[in-house]
Amino acid sequence: MTWVTDDNLAFLTDFYEITMAQAYVATGADGPATFDLFVRRLPEHRRFLVAAGLEQALDGLTRFRFNARLRDYLAGLSMFTDEFLGYLADFRFVGDVWAVPEGEVVFPTEPIVRVTAPLPAAQLVETFLLNTIGFQTMIASKAARVALACRDRRFVDFSARRDHGADAALKGARAAFVGGAAATSMTLAGLEYGIPVSGTMAHSFVMSYPREIDAFRDFARLFPDDAVLLIDTYDTEEGARRAAAVATELAREGIDVRGVRLDSGDLSRLARAVRRILDDAGGGGVQIFVSGDLDEWQIAEMVGGGVPVDAFGVGTRLGTSTDAPYLGVVYKLVQDDDGPVMKLSSGKLTLPGRKQAHRRDGHDVLALDGEEVEGGRPLLHQVMHNGDRTHSPEPLDVIRDRREAAVAALPSRLRTLTGEEAPYEVQLSDGLQALTAQVRTDLGS
Repeated sequence: MTWVTDDNLAFLTDFYEITMAQAYVATGADGPATFDLFVRRLPEHRRFLVAAGLEQALDGLTRFRFNARLRDYLAGLSMFTDEFLGYLADFRFVGDVWAVPEGEVVFPTEPIVRVTAPLPAAQLVETFLLNTIGFQTMIASKAARVALACRDRRFVDFSARRDHGADAALKGARAAFVGGAAATSMTLAGLEYGIPVSGTMAHSFVMSYPREIDAFRDFARLFPDDAVLLIDTYDTEEGARRAAAVATELAREGIDVRGVRLDSGDLSRLARAVRRILDDAGGGGVQIFVSGDLDEWQIAEMVGGGVPVDAFGVGTRLGTSTDAPYLGVVYKLVQDDDGPVMKLSSGKLTLPGRKQAHRRDGHDVLALDGEEVEGGRPLLHQVMHNGDRTHSPEPLDVIRDRREAAVAALPSRLRTLTGEEAPYEVQLSDGLQALTAQVRTDLGS
C-alpha cells in the first residue's frame, strides 16, 4: 500500500515545480525569492476564513528531502541533468517563513503564509504548502460556521467515512476541532492530536440483537459512563420508550444513560416527541444527540426553532465542505533577486513586494513589510528561520481558543451564515499602493 511518507513527501508536488527548479539551477537563478500564499476571493456565503494547517506545513518543510529512490525516478525520465540531480541530493529547505497563527481569521488578498527562500527551493514546496494550508483552512472555516449555527450547543466531527481519502480524514478531524468541533469520531486523530473522541453505536449493533431493548441494556452496562443509545433503527418513538425504560432500570445499578441519538426522519419533529417521552418517564437528564447529513443551515434552523437537541453529529457536509468543496488558494511570486514583481493577468492580478497584514478596529490594512500602520496588530509572525522552526508546536487547545476569540471579535454582520452583508474591508497602505503603481509603470502597464 502506498502512502505519502517522509520518504516520498518531496514528490507531493506538481511536476512543473521540478522542471522549473532545474531551469533555475541551470541558469543560476538561485537568489532569494518571496512567495505569498493567499486566497483571492471567498467562496459563496463565506464571510471569513480560519487559518489552519500550519503545523503540518512546517513539519513537512523540515522533512522535505529527495532521497535516492526519488532521484532515480527522475533520472529514468531522461529529462534531468546530473547537475540538477546533485542539487536535489543535497536539498534542504533553508528558507524563512512568516505565517498567520492557526485559528486566526483571514480575508482575501492577505498572505496566510509568506515564504522567502532560494528561488528553486521556494518553487519546489508550492504544491505541498497549497495542499496542506488550503485543505485545513477550508475545513476549519466550514467548522467555524457550524459552531456559529450551534450557538451554545456542541457538535462532533463524524466525517471520516465520507472524507476524500485517509489523510483528509485525519487532517480534517484536526481542522474541524480548530474550527469548533468538541470531539471527533476519528480514533486516529485522538491518538495523533489528542482530540477528544466520541462514538455511540451503529444500527448494525441494534440489529444484531433479537430485541432492541437488550442491545440498549448491554451497551449501557458495558459503557456505564458514556452510553448514548441509537433509537431510530425501527420505530424512533418506540425506541425512545425502550431507552427510557433501560435508563430507569439501570439507574438502580448506578448507571446513567447519557443520551439517545436520532439519525433519520424528520429530526425536529422526532426530537420534540422523544423529549416528551423521556421527560414523562423521568429521564429529563437524558440528552438528545442528532445526526444525519447535517450542515450549518439545518442546525441553525433547529436551534433557532427551539428544537430540544443538546448536540449534533456533523459528517459528510463538514468533511467535504459540501457547499464550497475547494478553496481558491494560490502561491505567487511577489519579490525576487531583482526586486518586487507582480502579475497583471486579467482577474488574477497580484500585489508586489514583501507584505504584512495588520488588524485594526473593524478592518485590516495590507502594507509593505516594515511599513508603519498606526493602531494595527501585525498578523504574520516568523515561524521558520533558515529552515529551522522558531517556536515549538502550539497545543491544539490554544489554537482552538484563538479561533473562538477571533470569530467573537468579528463585526456581528460577519458572524452570519449568508453572504449578503457588507464584506470585511482590507485596505491597501499608501506604501503598497505606491509600489504597485511603480511596478505597473516599470512593466509598461
